Amino acid sequence: MNKILKTMKVQVGKHARVSVLLVFAAALAGCGVNNVTIEGSFPTPNISKLPLTVAVYYDDALKEFAYMEYSETGSEEFNIESGQSHVQLFNAVLPAMFDQVVEVNQMEEAQAGQVDAVFMPLIEEFQLALPAKTKLDVYEVWIKYNMRLVTPEGDYIADWVLTSYGKTPTETFRSAEAGINEAAVVALRDLASSFSLTFTQVPEVRDWLASL
Repeated sequence: MNKILKTMKVQVGKHARVSVLLVFAAALAGCGVNNVTIEGSFPTPNISKLPLTVAVYYDDALKEFAYMEYSETGSEEFNIESGQSHVQLFNAVLPAMFDQVVEVNQMEEAQAGQVDAVFMPLIEEFQLALPAKTKLDVYEVWIKYNMRLVTPEGDYIADWVLTSYGKTPTETFRSAEAGINEAAVVALRDLASSFSLTFTQVPEVRDWLASL
């Protein structure tokens, strides 16, 4: 009899452990990563155009750029996809800066198109600050860019770094996803302003323009 009771206790213990594991697994499944696709509008800057034909090349690293934010426990928390918003931004800004802008999928197209230069932007770093971690009532986004300008043959003209910053108060939004999106859009608009206004002030760009 005692042997039977011991066997029953072991079986009950196993079932209890299995139940706990199932509940834990279900809890983890309910805490999946939150996907945020950055969307917004980007106004065209009001500046004087340069009399140039420029090709723009967006590589896959930029078009498909995504950043993963991890929780304090190391689990995936927010997957932020911003690649297409960068393409949208540059497509709004570049036509305001140059007489003609053409998008190319490979450098050979730039050579055949008789353009003056090829612009190739890259995202080097993306940072996100969440209120739950900073204890501040704002969402913040920093983005570091590498701006490259080359000849149609791929020779160096200029290579410089730009950073942008955006923040938005938590009280404005009902969800973290909306707050992150708006902070990223503000950062992108900050980039649009600084890029368009400082382009001709980059020393290598200034020297190149003077040589044309």
